[in-house]
Amino acid sequence: MRRTKAEAEETRRGILSAAERLFEAKGLAATSLEEIAAEAGVTRGAVYWHFTNKADLVIALLADAPLFHEDMLALLAEDDPAGPLGALEAMVIAALERLATDERRQRICSLVTFCDQRELLTMVMQSKTNMMEDVRLQLASAFVKAAERGQIAAPWTAATAADSFDWLLHGVISDWLKFGRRFDLARRGAEVFRLQFACFRGGA
Repeated sequence: MRRTKAEAEETRRGILSAAERLFEAKGLAATSLEEIAAEAGVTRGAVYWHFTNKADLVIALLADAPLFHEDMLALLAEDDPAGPLGALEAMVIAALERLATDERRQRICSLVTFCDQRELLTMVMQSKTNMMEDVRLQLASAFVKAAERGQIAAPWTAATAADSFDWLLHGVISDWLKFGRRFDLARRGAEVFRLQFACFRGGA
């Protein structure tokens, strides 16, 4: 009997859930697809039906827990009274709060950020770069719009502001994940980014 689409998706979700548990417990390098299949209660063939290899599985987990969601990115397209810069500021603060309160997203982000298998990391990062390209373009476009509306003060430009934003965001998250979540990401992150955006506006 052919499996329904819903059954196939249920199997896929079960495999992802099993992989996430084992990756957290054993690490990426020490976890095999055979172990994931056993943990999920499916055959090895079922795992390969849904995922080409371990990297493909990790990429699926990453896609399942993005930092910026469509509803957040939609803010950039709206005619926000605070303008593009205000929308960007609200979006990053919301993203940090979501990460700070979502333990699953934290685990997946940590797995990728601190991957213990170089070859696997290379494949995952290549995919992550592709996945993030559309987001980067939308963020860059928002900074360009902010500059055109006079929201970014000299000596900042749209390009330098976008780079600074991107580097600070990834630095803050990596530091928080690596060193035991030793500060309040939502509260302190909001403070830091409010100061950064004030600087973009020429107010700091």
